[in-house]
Amino acid sequence: MRKNLTEPGGPQRAHAWSMIAVATIALAVAAPARGQSSTTKPTVLRDVGIDQKLNGQVPLDVTFRDEEGNTVRLGNYFHGKPVILSLVYYECPMLCPMALHGLLVSLQKVAWTAGKDFDVLTVSFNPNETPNLAAAKRNVYLGLYNRSGAEHGWHFLTGDEASIERLTSAVGFRYHYDSASGQYAHPTMIVVATPRGKISRYLYGIEYPERDVRLALLEASNNRIGTPVDEVLLFCYHYDPIQGRYGLAITHIIRAAGIATMLLLGAALLIMFRREHYKLSGD
Repeated sequence: MRKNLTEPGGPQRAHAWSMIAVATIALAVAAPARGQSSTTKPTVLRDVGIDQKLNGQVPLDVTFRDEEGNTVRLGNYFHGKPVILSLVYYECPMLCPMALHGLLVSLQKVAWTAGKDFDVLTVSFNPNETPNLAAAKRNVYLGLYNRSGAEHGWHFLTGDEASIERLTSAVGFRYHYDSASGQYAHPTMIVVATPRGKISRYLYGIEYPERDVRLALLEASNNRIGTPVDEVLLFCYHYDPIQGRYGLAITHIIRAAGIATMLLLGAALLIMFRREHYKLSGD
């Protein structure tokens, strides 16, 4: 006679309790630390954020260095097509690669092609980064994008502190250098500008839905200015090995992953119990 699956000590019961224990751990990871408000920003993040400056002018006369080290004006890239501007720093160990990957995925889904229908400017806000580093990043992302002619439409720029300050101030991008970690605290977003360099739309986060990008490009191509969007920001901030805590953005990501894991385990438990119930009913 087969051992009852609901009998104490049965292997299925032990497996079920193991799954419940894992789900409990996931819930603990997802839950905020006791006594710590989820809306409280670390001191270094208090002046970090985005001020939406719709219809503001991108400073077309400001100069940067292109991937080959040549001095270029931003105005060189505004010539009859909308422009996507992404602000990152190339040696960022956290959210910048995720934001660039999110932009890449969106561009791969959009039917229009960079260099033909619009341009993309990825600009480092770290004045110590070099054109060689920008060229290496460009080669990687152009290779992944794999669209003919994109080499004429996706550029990776570097610049000095004065140029960076003019551009970031113009688009309302506020960031902070943390000397203790040698990293930057900053939000993540892309800006879509009209062919004349007017700010048309902000898109926040590390993923940019294809529909949103396509509509933003369509608005900008017609010199239309979008409406303000809700500030749902992710902040890039370093891991603190002394306190054993991640920064605000990564904490939110871990929290979301924990909740997703808990839901998946719950669904798996439900399916398992139903299957066992049907088996017992059949017996």
